[in-house]
Amino acid sequence: MTQAQAHAEKIDFIWSVKEVLRDHYRRHQYGEVILPLCMVRRLDCELADTKDKVVTRASTIKGDLDRHADVLAHVADHPFYNTSQFTFEKLLDDPEHIVENVYDYLQGFSPNARFALDKFGIDSHIEKMGEADILFMVIQRFAGIDLHPDTVSNLEMGYIYEHLIRVNAELSNEEAGEHFTPREVIHLMVILLFADEDQLLTPGKIATIYDPACGTGGMLSVAEDYLKDKNPKARLHLFGQEIQPESYAICQSDMMMRNEQAARIVCGDSFTQDGFEGEKFDYMLANPPYGKDWKTIEKDIKQERASKGFAGRFGAGLPSTSDGQILFLQQMISKMQPVEDGGSRIGIVMNGSPLFSGDAGSGLSEIRRWIIENDRLE
Repeated sequence: MTQAQAHAEKIDFIWSVKEVLRDHYRRHQYGEVILPLCMVRRLDCELADTKDKVVTRASTIKGDLDRHADVLAHVADHPFYNTSQFTFEKLLDDPEHIVENVYDYLQGFSPNARFALDKFGIDSHIEKMGEADILFMVIQRFAGIDLHPDTVSNLEMGYIYEHLIRVNAELSNEEAGEHFTPREVIHLMVILLFADEDQLLTPGKIATIYDPACGTGGMLSVAEDYLKDKNPKARLHLFGQEIQPESYAICQSDMMMRNEQAARIVCGDSFTQDGFEGEKFDYMLANPPYGKDWKTIEKDIKQERASKGFAGRFGAGLPSTSDGQILFLQQMISKMQPVEDGGSRIGIVMNGSPLFSGDAGSGLSEIRRWIIENDRLE
């Protein structure tokens, strides 16, 4: 079996859980159950090798286990852990108490993992599936797939997450492109982003990279893997922001498994809740949503432009409220390092609209003119 076939087989198996959910959830709601439980199963497999040691160590601790998170994470050999006696396999040993045991299992996760899971609102689904008497069958399905890192790499896991999100978006009549960027496109962007950067090959090189619309973190992960392949002794610190709670949660879990600081991924609107205000980055890349209007945040953006001008992010102008792609580019430009500090490089995917539409003197035209006149375009 080829890697592509194995990858497709895993996705089909995971998505087959919909057969259990069919009479109790609408089609567009399948992902609300499948995505978080896929993430939990990945964490479960990731922790399998040290789970018994963590449970034993937790049993010796008196009081609030969360106060000893660093100790338990050290025992787990991961930035996260689970202190519950249960695993997916052990949950199947007691069908009569499946609901209580699943709650116990989820509460056993470390605070950082629980924070990510809470973004899915998973507790309400556990209760609903328990009342419908399908929770055991759903857990049984997920227990039947091996998502251990030795079997499924971080790269492949990223593909699986993004494929599931894309399928769910299609069922919800959303634009799938908002949720998925082909890895081939990302790889090309990363090659261009790091082109002619000889200093990246310096042993011990440390750099930062930022994505203001990071989704599940695919672009950041590919960039890190590419640099590690070229220079194993380099260190790329990953920063990102994502507005969709589900994508943010998946990105958080991926960062934890990569031993990255989860706090560097922020949930919220990049424009109205800039998680990295005043910070600068060496590299930036993004695939912002195409044709998405920004009418709901128009007041905030116009207020920032009026009060801060070029000291803020939008001094060069504003596009039509029907498409906010170029706002992301302005956000990234505002976070470029000064030239005297080495400067920054940006890679962004956009369709033709921000590049060519808008008459002379319009917001889009003025933004493009400012970018060219200030030598920001390569």
